[in-house]
Amino acid sequence: MTASTETFAPSAEQMEALARAALARIPEPFASHLPDIVLIVEDFADEATLREMGMEDPFELTGLYSGRPVGEKEGFALGEIPQPDTIHLYRRPLLDEWVETGVSLEALVTHVVVHEVGHHFGLSDDDMHALEDSVG
Repeated sequence: MTASTETFAPSAEQMEALARAALARIPEPFASHLPDIVLIVEDFADEATLREMGMEDPFELTGLYSGRPVGEKEGFALGEIPQPDTIHLYRRPLLDEWVETGVSLEALVTHVVVHEVGHHFGLSDDDMHALEDSVG
């Protein structure tokens, strides 16, 4: 009897490691604003998030930034408890895109992380592409 080789999709922990590596490659002046960002990898966005984003298909959303962009950090209302800035990565949609596009999972995760970091800084799409090129 021969041993079979099985291949499994990367776990949430493995995907988080790819995302943390991407965050570590982000250059200054951005990097100094990122140490407190919370990174969460889940299989899918929850129903409330999908509704808020106007999406019905959970495979449409690969990542999401939640929090206040850097320029809006000041001026919290009295009694308002600041929530941590968070980047959510959605594992199953990322895995589907990985299989469908043939792009490496590392490149795909980096793209989504940079895009979400771009939201953290209020960057335009062109600025996000330039940042991604520097991280790539």
